[in-house]
Amino acid sequence: MIDNFLIRFVKKKIVKNSEEFSHLTHLPRFQPVEISLFGRQFKIADAASFLFQYNEIFKSQIYKFATNCQKPYILDCGANIGLSIIYFKRLYPKATIIGFEPDKHIFDILAYNIKSFKFTDVKLINRGLWNKTTIINFFSEGADGGRIAIKDDKTNLIKIKTLRLRMFLKQSVDFLKLDIEGAETRVLEDCQDLLFNVKNLFVEYHSFIDQPQTLDKILKILLHCSFRYYVSNIGAQLKHPFLEKATWMGMDNQLNIYATKK
Repeated sequence: MIDNFLIRFVKKKIVKNSEEFSHLTHLPRFQPVEISLFGRQFKIADAASFLFQYNEIFKSQIYKFATNCQKPYILDCGANIGLSIIYFKRLYPKATIIGFEPDKHIFDILAYNIKSFKFTDVKLINRGLWNKTTIINFFSEGADGGRIAIKDDKTNLIKIKTLRLRMFLKQSVDFLKLDIEGAETRVLEDCQDLLFNVKNLFVEYHSFIDQPQTLDKILKILLHCSFRYYVSNIGAQLKHPFLEKATWMGMDNQLNIYATKK
């Protein structure tokens, strides 16, 4: 359902906001292509996910934040093909950024794109984030939906190496973006004692069918760590939630959580 929603959404928005990319709406899913983005060569893995991200990041500017720091420290967890890093660098050109992307196929595209923009002070790490350093099964979706595998995943499985986010939170963090497709609760629980170092936190929450929902755990962590939060829905907007369910890749709900220190 959300797959069709995504395609309809980007076709509607791309004509209004980004006519230079309108040709991408006709491409099939998961077809790699190279385009020009802000005057630079840029590779994408999937047109629909690129257009959706482009609208969110550059048009809606969902990651926009304010800081007095001339060289903000930003952690981009779930960097995908690099759009968020490019946005952060356009917002704060002197920012120091660490980007994490576990899927080797997507990571190679990410590395190409960041090199194309000739950014300095950007470090890319081909690892997933988890509550321990280990090797784990990962579902490689082919675009922006890759995630640590769940029991129903039978195909497109790869092995990835993981790190603990807490290793990177021992200094002041101006912005932490956590879009890691379902691993967010485990990771936040693991580094809760270090979140006092984080000034601005973005979490994309994912709720999986037939698994306990953990939104309450995330919100309790944010409150305990003196954050004030705002929550918005993404994906399909249900008119009658009691009567219908939207499911995609094993998920029945996705939320954006914006948290700032009180």
